[in-house]
Amino acid sequence: QVQLVESGGGLVQPGGSLRLSCEAIGFTWTYYAIGWFRQAPGKEREGVSCISTTDDTTYYADSVKGRFTISRDNAKNTTYLQMNSLKPDDTAVYTCAAGLCIATPKGLSQALFPSWGQGTQVTVSS
Repeated sequence: QVQLVESGGGLVQPGGSLRLSCEAIGFTWTYYAIGWFRQAPGKEREGVSCISTTDDTTYYADSVKGRFTISRDNAKNTTYLQMNSLKPDDTAVYTCAAGLCIATPKGLSQALFPSWGQGTQVTVSS
């Protein structure tokens, strides 16, 4: 059974940093890309970043480029999202998902991610 478990969310002041983790359990890690998505109250879910587990190809939404960094540790079946220079607009539930990392003019194609975690809350506030 595919399971994705996120951790690392919390409350941080503007300008601060957080590192989210996504551990993949129960499936062959290297067959999938891992994506991070976020959904703020009253807004649609958006793709933030994703990384291929075969060639390190990455994708970032324009809103997080230069501030967020995605990485992976295949030995630990874990993907990380390092978030720096956080802004109040980054406040959302962040969820990781396993699938295919395909970017379209509208962002990451969420339909290509069949397996999702439960999400972790990130709140950026003073």
